[in-house]
Amino acid sequence: MRKRLNAELQRLQPADYSQAERPTIWVILENLRSAHNVGSLFRTCDAFGMSGISLCGYCARPPHKQVDKVALGAQLSLPWDGHENALSAIQAAKDKGLLVLAVEQADEAIQLQDLPSPQGGIALVFGNEVDGVSELAMAACDGAVEIPQFGSKHSLNVSVCGGAVLWEVARRYRKL
Repeated sequence: MRKRLNAELQRLQPADYSQAERPTIWVILENLRSAHNVGSLFRTCDAFGMSGISLCGYCARPPHKQVDKVALGAQLSLPWDGHENALSAIQAAKDKGLLVLAVEQADEAIQLQDLPSPQGGIALVFGNEVDGVSELAMAACDGAVEIPQFGSKHSLNVSVCGGAVLWEVARRYRKL
């Protein structure tokens, strides 16, 4: 067994990727305090073929040294926009007809493994590393999705959480 070379992976070039058709899966980041997490989520969104990212509140925005370092160029090929707050991004997603779900431990949250296969587009709201998705943003969402956890801690790092949730949503959209 050997590792495949990047040239063997048959991936799109960044310019082609930015124009490629993808399922409508949009990510909304609310007040992430770590530029590292923002960069990591850019890279994860690129890897799993998300449509784009909304950076809300005080999220670091490209060009930014730490975002750019961690994103490894994904910030150049993945569409993104900035919003003063998450409510603005949530409303923009709803105006496009997307189902908006907070990724949060909440009453009546759907467990990730029980998330129905989506009909149409979806937007997923990820919150601040300490406080999670704000109450105002939660109230504006159509529902919530939660990752079951079994340890003594009550949360995951937002970029780790993003990796798990975005893989599952991408898998369902692409029927993998």
